[in-house]
Amino acid sequence: MKVNRNKLRLAMARACMNTIDLSVKAEMPVQTINGVLRGRSIRPATLGRIAKALGVDVTDILEKEE
Repeated sequence: MKVNRNKLRLAMARACMNTIDLSVKAEMPVQTINGVLRGRSIRPATLGRIAKALGVDVTDILEKEE
């Protein structure tokens, strides 16, 4: 699964979080968050944890498939 990086950054800004804040709240390594922001594919569970930590729906930050 791929995350829309712009939407993720926007959700982080709305939540007033940087990568460290998000990694703490999502309970995952900061390297995972940085990988997502660089465009790496992630597992559905990881996507769910990030979305939950940001208080958004998974579909709000998911890259649309064409």
